[in-house]
Formats: sequence, C-alpha cells, structure tokens
Amino acid sequence: MPQLSLEEGTYLVRLARRAIESYFESGRKILPDRSGGVLSEPRGVFVTLETYPSRELRGCIGYPLPIKELALSVVDCALSSAFEDPRFPPLEKRELSQCVVEVSVLSVPQEIKVKSPDEYPAKIKVGRDGLIIDYGYSSGLLLPQVPVEWNWNEEEFLSHLCQKAGLPPNMWRSPSARIRSFQAQIFCEEKPAGKVSQKRLIR
Repeated sequence: MPQLSLEEGTYLVRLARRAIESYFESGRKILPDRSGGVLSEPRGVFVTLETYPSRELRGCIGYPLPIKELALSVVDCALSSAFEDPRFPPLEKRELSQCVVEVSVLSVPQEIKVKSPDEYPAKIKVGRDGLIIDYGYSSGLLLPQVPVEWNWNEEEFLSHLCQKAGLPPNMWRSPSARIRSFQAQIFCEEKPAGKVSQKRLIR
C-alpha cells in the first residue's frame, strides 16, 4: 500500500483542522480541495484531538477499514472526533486553538494467525502494530501510538485492547477471540495550527 509523503500528510492534518473551523463558522461540512493519488484512494484513517501542551485526549474517531476516499474520510472523522466522540462533550470553538490535530492513516487490518492464543504476544510488536479485537458482538481498537505512550508491553497491550472492547482483560486468550493487526502513518501538529511532522514510534 503506497506510503504518504510528508506533504500529503501535512495536507490531511490541515484539512482536518479546516473542516472543524469551517463547521464552527457555517455548520456545514466542507469538501476537500485536492484529490488524486493516495488522497483519492479508500484508506482507513483516524483523527485525534489532544489538548496542548498537556497532550490529554480530547477526541478520537475513525474508520478502521478503507470504506471511503482518504481525504473525504479525514473530513468525516475530524468532525466526528470534535463533536461526536461519546467520551467527551462536543468541542467548543475556543478549545480548538488549544488542541493539536493528529491524523493516522491505516493499512488494511490483517488477521493474526496463531495455533494457540498464547502465541499472540510474540506475533505483535509495540511501536509497529495497532490492534483490533472482535469477540461475539464486542469489538475494540487501539492505534499503534497508544501502547508506546503508555509504555505497555505486548501482553499489556492485548489486555487493554480487551478492556477497550468492554471485555475482561484476559479475553485475548480465548480461542473465540479474533485479533487483527495494522500499521499506521501518523502525522501531527507540533503545536496548535503549527508545523506538521510525521510521528515516529520508538520503543
């Protein structure tokens, strides 16, 4: 799957911020002013808002699967992250100037094949993989940057993934659990509306 350039990643972060600003101004959803190449490809994507400089989560919504053109998905996810994340009240206009915008562009999730659930920790890598768990009607997703930020090891990553899905932390050990991994390119403002850089996950 093609990688994005820093210029393309910067455009997507700026587009996410502009989508939120425009919605505050007009109450309408904007359309991307660029297309072609990877921007027009269906890609999974998440938009994250964090307070600055404390870097506390303020909203994070996305499409795990490539269901829509990337640039269009960024607009949708930016608005959902700002106004529809059920964990937080809708963003207020004054808050946007105190938030940094982050865009994570995902690879297509792939099921992790194991003979026994005990093999999962050896099959994943913190700092590289994001994870999705499906168990019955429950599902949960954690982006690759999350375990790095919290300094989790692979087993802790799996346990918190289960909790994100509303499951007991050891449910990843169940043969009925389905776990998929994906990778992401992460582009983030260094300060609100500031320079955009690609985040390198180091572990």
